[in-house]
Amino acid sequence: MQTSIYLAQLLGPCFLVVAAGLIINSDGYRAMAREFLKSRPLIYLAGLLAIAPGIAIVLAHNIWVADWRVLITIFGWLAAIGGAIRILFPQQVTEMGERMLDSRVGLLVPGVIVLLLGAVLSYYGYFA
Repeated sequence: MQTSIYLAQLLGPCFLVVAAGLIINSDGYRAMAREFLKSRPLIYLAGLLAIAPGIAIVLAHNIWVADWRVLITIFGWLAAIGGAIRILFPQQVTEMGERMLDSRVGLLVPGVIVLLLGAVLSYYGYFA
């Protein structure tokens, strides 16, 4: 349980700040994402920066239970898989990213999801 609380305390505030940025400054994030998608080396680097902590979370916290702690496990797996996809298939990542950015809700929906996830993890990490 201590590892779960530690990771919730680490990830929760990070998710809240990222979500706030996505929601408050969506035009700036959209422009930044378009620039990012033009660079295959950045996509590769993002893959490396996602796969390593994703695998670390999975190794330290592969807990499949019916409570809030499973959110951390799912995030770890998604980070590891997402990192591998960025490394293995950068062109497809670019195409998918462009489709997402062309959508009206392309950043709003992920922003709200990350905000809720950050709020839940912060609550359990600091207050529960």
